[in-house]
Amino acid sequence: MGIVGQLLTLPLAPVRGFGWVVRQVTEVAEREYYDPAPVYAALRSLEEELMSGRIGQAEFDRREDELLDRLDEIERFRRGAAP
Repeated sequence: MGIVGQLLTLPLAPVRGFGWVVRQVTEVAEREYYDPAPVYAALRSLEEELMSGRIGQAEFDRREDELLDRLDEIERFRRGAAP
């Protein structure tokens, strides 16, 4: 793009900058949301709760299923499938 093109599109610079910021924030949010480490930590903590007797088997099974479903969602996302 030449200097004339840059001058003509200069008023759109804030819009392009805002779009870039939105893309960056979205990428960081997706990386954090689809990080499996917190889910694995929650599974370890859940097992500790079961072993110590703070929760029963039924509660453990329910919460474990939720966490395993979350890991499945993360795996689908990482393979490129839509959530």
